[in-house]
Amino acid sequence: MPDTPSSRWSDLDRPALDGPALAAALTRDSRLWRSVEVVDEIGSTNAELVAAAARGAPEGTVLVAEHQVSGRGRLDRTWTSPPRAGLTVSFLLRPDVPAARRGWLPLLTGVALAESVAEVSGVLPSLKWPNDLLAGDGRKLAGILAESSGPAVVVGTGLNVSTTAAELPDTGTSLARITGGTVDRATVLLAFLRAVERRYRRWADALGDPVSSGLAQDYLAWSSTVGSTVTVDLPDGSVLDGVAEAVDWDGRLVVATAGGTVELTSGDVRHVRRT
Repeated sequence: MPDTPSSRWSDLDRPALDGPALAAALTRDSRLWRSVEVVDEIGSTNAELVAAAARGAPEGTVLVAEHQVSGRGRLDRTWTSPPRAGLTVSFLLRPDVPAARRGWLPLLTGVALAESVAEVSGVLPSLKWPNDLLAGDGRKLAGILAESSGPAVVVGTGLNVSTTAAELPDTGTSLARITGGTVDRATVLLAFLRAVERRYRRWADALGDPVSSGLAQDYLAWSSTVGSTVTVDLPDGSVLDGVAEAVDWDGRLVVATAGGTVELTSGDVRHVRRT
């Protein structure tokens, strides 16, 4: 049979993911992950799972796209990646925790992603509050977007794996650019979702408490925002200057400014940059 554009070996530099093999490996011993589906192309993995959540899809549903054509980041920014060049994955959770604690879910996801990227590729990233994974030079490796749908939360991640300089904005980078070699997407994906499960179960068992679950301490260890002098761009065009002192129990960024301490949710800001 001749290769088609979606064949696993149609691009030896960017082989397709083996969906059934990934599903078997992930769900076999998992107490969280129920199903894994890999699709060739989709508008948005997050949008698809938000709709699935409304139809009653179970916690632990995972959707991976080889090519996402209508991806969105926070504040409806676009997120695009060439086919099979990155990891575009969303998963559905139904956390039984106080609603305010859900602000920790994108941060939890960031910690799991940082851990898995470091483990598999040797790249040591950092986390920029609220939803970016950065390389050592400050360029963006990944973005994270969490969306609520009633009692469910869908968390999506887009990670640049083999993306080239010509395919990236000036502010972006990829694992291949940093390492100078090939990074296996399947290995990163499995490590990432297993790390999410470990951290999510511990956090959910603690009713979303970021301190007793160990999440807050580990987030701070990966954070390049907390402890830094920052400028925060607000939706109305104004800015706040201050020191990012902490992330509070609800996942809000605590910034000490000349006018006093301000607590910010991700929806309160357009951009946070170190100065």
